[in-house]
Amino acid sequence: MKFDRMLIEKESPEEYGYQKIKHNLSESSVKDINIDDLHVNLKNFLLCYGPHKGKKELRELIAEEYENFSPEHVLVTNGAAEALFIVALSLLETGDHVVIEHPNYPSNYRVPKFIGCKIVPLELRLENKFEVDLNELENLVTRKTKFVSLTNPNNPTGSVISEKTLKEIIRIVESRDCYLVSDETYHDLTFNNQLPHAASLSSKAISISSLSKAYGAPGIRIGHIAVRDNALIESFLALKEHINICNSVVDEEIAIALLENKNKIMKNVKNHVKTNFGILKDWLKVQKGLEYVEPKGGVVCFPRIKNDVQLKLQAFYEVLLEKYSTMVGRGRWFDMDDKYFRIGYGWPSKESLKRGLENITRALEEVKNAD
Repeated sequence: MKFDRMLIEKESPEEYGYQKIKHNLSESSVKDINIDDLHVNLKNFLLCYGPHKGKKELRELIAEEYENFSPEHVLVTNGAAEALFIVALSLLETGDHVVIEHPNYPSNYRVPKFIGCKIVPLELRLENKFEVDLNELENLVTRKTKFVSLTNPNNPTGSVISEKTLKEIIRIVESRDCYLVSDETYHDLTFNNQLPHAASLSSKAISISSLSKAYGAPGIRIGHIAVRDNALIESFLALKEHINICNSVVDEEIAIALLENKNKIMKNVKNHVKTNFGILKDWLKVQKGLEYVEPKGGVVCFPRIKNDVQLKLQAFYEVLLEKYSTMVGRGRWFDMDDKYFRIGYGWPSKESLKRGLENITRALEEVKNAD
């Protein structure tokens, strides 16, 4: 198995250099939280190995987010990225059939690809408001399918599956005796009614999440897998022990403090996201050269440059970054045409978001009118 680097990581702002970007609209998370806001007490803290599943107190806090869930059905991981990797390598073998939502965070389909699976994309189309087509899914999932992989709310589109649709998806996977792998990293940033976690609805559903995106704590690398299946949890734990044995006990302690202050933190986060979302909507309404679907959750939007707009795409991204010091997520990060680009509106300040959006408008006009 040979891996190559994902463009979304290779061209990420942290790799390019944060100091070279004035207006960072490429992030898919909220603003990073400061550890001083959490009042974590690490005095006389022992830097030992931790419980391999994750500290019990942390797993209890995570399990409380699920309906009638046991901490024993929670495995704490090194971010959602490790969780996705563990699930794929535990469940899949070369030649297996998987159905994976696209566009999506690339690791969701890259890892099955490296394993040698037959990947069937479940396409989210702008023309269909980036919604899951249940009839299409019903036809794609067979008795040979190992799992269906979805991200809800979706990254990069910001689309959200309704509870009715989620339950219908679970019906489909149960009828084919396969699994639903549900990446729910943005679960707490659904704009309307918050959905139940997929793992709360079925033992054939595996929920994955992290504290990176909605809580602004990517630096502590804390994610988790939740599933009501003892054998699966044991299988996932076996692979985790081959990767890193346990998580950083310091990171887990910070995660506990964060979740204990969840209500206060999320109140501030949601107020900021609501403000910035309003700024984004106002800007989108007057962009005649773009077409888009209004997000229903998360902190990202995925507009597309209209086909009748003639411009050099490479020049647009170069001018935007090099002249205006503004970064967005290119469509190619998600194996999509570069006429799409992801705008992350939860990370920047409202002033930086306004200026960054203005810079996108300027860059589009400049490359459109260039010889």
